[in-house]
Amino acid sequence: MNCKITGTGSYIPNVVTTNADFDKHEFFNADGSTFPHDNETTIRKFKAITGIEERRYLDENLNTSDIAVIASQKAIESSGIDPETLDYIIVAHNYGDVKSKSIQSDTVPSLATRVKSHLRIKNPKCVGYDVLFGCPGWIEGMIQAQAFIKAGMAKKCLVIGAEALSRVVDKHDRDSMIFSDGAGAVILEASDDEGGILSHESATYSFQEAEYIYFGKSNHSEAPEDIRYIKMHGRKIYEFALVNVPKAMKICLESSGKSIKDLKKIFIHQANEKMDQAIIDRFYKLHGTTPPKDVMPMTIHELGNSSVATVPTLFDLVLRGKIKDQNLKKGDTIMFASVGAGMNINAITYQV
Repeated sequence: MNCKITGTGSYIPNVVTTNADFDKHEFFNADGSTFPHDNETTIRKFKAITGIEERRYLDENLNTSDIAVIASQKAIESSGIDPETLDYIIVAHNYGDVKSKSIQSDTVPSLATRVKSHLRIKNPKCVGYDVLFGCPGWIEGMIQAQAFIKAGMAKKCLVIGAEALSRVVDKHDRDSMIFSDGAGAVILEASDDEGGILSHESATYSFQEAEYIYFGKSNHSEAPEDIRYIKMHGRKIYEFALVNVPKAMKICLESSGKSIKDLKKIFIHQANEKMDQAIIDRFYKLHGTTPPKDVMPMTIHELGNSSVATVPTLFDLVLRGKIKDQNLKKGDTIMFASVGAGMNINAITYQV
């Protein structure tokens, strides 16, 4: 029995925020000292490193669970399944529902329960739960869904990645320009067809790396002490990812029985264009070769880093022909890969 994706969906928020919109922000260093560059220079350097030109934010009336529902509805529709036949709903996120202009994260009931409720699924044997695994959460949810199917505990699973990072960013931190909002979802089913998930690899590095991404106070020294925002040690993450992600991808590919020449596309977490390209280059270098020109589809330029939503959204857009010069055909071997808070790393080798 194989595990295959039979439907995909995504939600891309309507509010477009360009780099120019940050021109009037007051940026400070982590210690509260004045940032050394003017905003024009800061924004120019930011774009050169990350590749981000704009990002998407949620409308004020929407929450993370709302867009998770929208992405799920599209995935269910494209798969053609009856939602009452779902065995599991797995929602990967990191901050729950944070209402606009609120400082509280709401995770009770779980986002998976909220999604199930809004989908109007009555079947109590459809189990919903959340995954907190940093940016690699959606891939980890896929690995768990496969385990349920392989164990005979499920036949159909809805796996969602949804996040609204715009609600937890510190506007005085330059890193706030990286983050965005969005949702992606897939239906994973038991199948007699060849292909599907061929292998996977996961790891958590926490001995020294646990606090590379964390919740911390504002960079503005006069901001309220009791409010926390998403924070990260960018240089440490970059160095960590370049060493560890290519190795995990290599192990995953070797476990699948496929060769580097079989790999048609790599759907990697849209974190930072320069970092993603360096990861791909090192991954191929481990195999004594260089990456093909179009092996890595990208959405980061327009959509930014939406954490758990980036990989499923990217996959959905490629399948729907929404990314120029990027397409897939039946039988193609691809890889999903991600890195994020934890520090967590994972990858899946998949045959379309």
